Amino acid sequence: MEEMSTNFIHEAINKDLADGVYDHVQTRFPPEPNGYLHIGHAKAICIDFGTAMKYQGSCNLRLDDTNPTKEDVEYVDAIKEDIQWLGFQWDKILYASDYFDAIYDCAIRLIQMGKAYVDDLTADEIREYRGTLKEPGKNSPYRDRSIEENMELFERMTKGEFENGAKVLRAKIDMASRNLNMRDPVIYRILHATHHRTGDKWCVYPMYDFAHPISDTVEGVTHSLCSLEFEDHRPLYDWFLKELGFEAPSRQIEFARMNLNYTLTSKRKCLKLVQDGIVSGWNDPRMGTLCGMRRRGYTAAAIRDFCERIGVAKANSVIDFSLLEYCVREDLNKISPRAMAVLRPVKLVIDNYPEDLVEEIEVEVNPENPEAGTRTVEFSKELYIEEDDFMEDAPSKYFRMTVGREVRLKSAYYVTCQSVEKDENGKVTVIHCTYDPETKGGQSPDGRKVKGTIHWVSAAHAVDATVRLYDRLFTVENPSDESKVGSFIENLNPASVEVLEGCKLESNLKTAKPGDTFQFLRMGYFCVDIDSTDENLIFNRTVALKDSWAKVNK
Repeated sequence: MEEMSTNFIHEAINKDLADGVYDHVQTRFPPEPNGYLHIGHAKAICIDFGTAMKYQGSCNLRLDDTNPTKEDVEYVDAIKEDIQWLGFQWDKILYASDYFDAIYDCAIRLIQMGKAYVDDLTADEIREYRGTLKEPGKNSPYRDRSIEENMELFERMTKGEFENGAKVLRAKIDMASRNLNMRDPVIYRILHATHHRTGDKWCVYPMYDFAHPISDTVEGVTHSLCSLEFEDHRPLYDWFLKELGFEAPSRQIEFARMNLNYTLTSKRKCLKLVQDGIVSGWNDPRMGTLCGMRRRGYTAAAIRDFCERIGVAKANSVIDFSLLEYCVREDLNKISPRAMAVLRPVKLVIDNYPEDLVEEIEVEVNPENPEAGTRTVEFSKELYIEEDDFMEDAPSKYFRMTVGREVRLKSAYYVTCQSVEKDENGKVTVIHCTYDPETKGGQSPDGRKVKGTIHWVSAAHAVDATVRLYDRLFTVENPSDESKVGSFIENLNPASVEVLEGCKLESNLKTAKPGDTFQFLRMGYFCVDIDSTDENLIFNRTVALKDSWAKVNK
């Protein structure tokens, strides 16, 4: 796998190693199992795992399962699958719940040190007492409870004597701090819920800001790499570790998260799309989830390349979706076999071609990879061509097929349209043409040139398929910004998918299996869908050959 380029995170690690702060590098990727991973997670995965690989260290997968009401084993399994698909392997699989006993002991120590107290204020009252960025907070009336009373109340919380929300445990820091995260943050709350791993052992659960630094340090993480929104939480991260007296505390370093336009990454909003049936599921090819992109035909190598290209920055920015599509095209162009596919077929009959003759024409599997060899495609009297490749009354600059004009059939012959048949509505149903048998291979012996080249499929040998043409799910760059563009539901792209039935593919594709990718000549890159069967082939368009979005949506 390609190595990450040097960035400010690596410079910090280099200094730590040189100064003897650490003698090795250990990172972790800590997702919460409350949804499927999306493209933004891919950047964190590449940074966390890639950094460990660069320094020949280790990276653990640690599931942050501190909120049992929103977590599910389904998500745990999906997270594992996505990480491995991206090309990474964890050193250990761990859970925040592995450390629940240690985290609880740390809470007890803070109470005994007079650094934590049980508070009876409601969530709304805590927010009110917290103050604002311009005004300091106020001390809770319960802040000065004795150590003995706090110990007793926390024990009773742990035994389940109080209802959800009745009490919380807060760290005692500074209600006048300029950093709102330091104003006596909640570190434990009551939650009567069955945990997917610990069952009903606990009815109090630690908050992320408390569980995170303790889990990191107990686990042996040297560098806790996280996104920029946690920068203001770093003083709290460091405070916990200092007050608890850890000898080798982890170091938190923040980087800018990935913001990709036209893409929704909010798990709550993505869940609504799924539950309301707007998309077919978390793995719908229009979703920004990794499983959706995988189903659409995006490759792991392309996503890693994308993450490498955008780099590791200290300031947030918005990345253009077209850059991701460019990376996908670059990779698929190198690895995808070529194939001819007619998505909107119209029949083409070569009147002067022998009735029973079937030729096998040899063409390259992939011009970008000569080692891939060649394949054969059948050529016969009756073919299918694209509906859009014929125009009866064509303008002068139209170089595809029209009556009286000669065009090239890709890798086959020169043909000239002579006449057409139409149905009762005036739609062309059959195109009649003649061919020049001296132009086999698409070259003329007399040197005459044709400007148009079109692809085709032999009618007698064609494979039927359904093709789904996917586009971006939203019409606005930031579908999450409801303050400017209205509800994200209102900004769905009505043309985000078009389903074409009765498409005609070359016979080589009849054995294509789910996950196989191809470049359909002149059409784009396509992937066999997971719903596809031998009897009902289904292809998803991964990406067009060129970026047409910007032109269409100007």
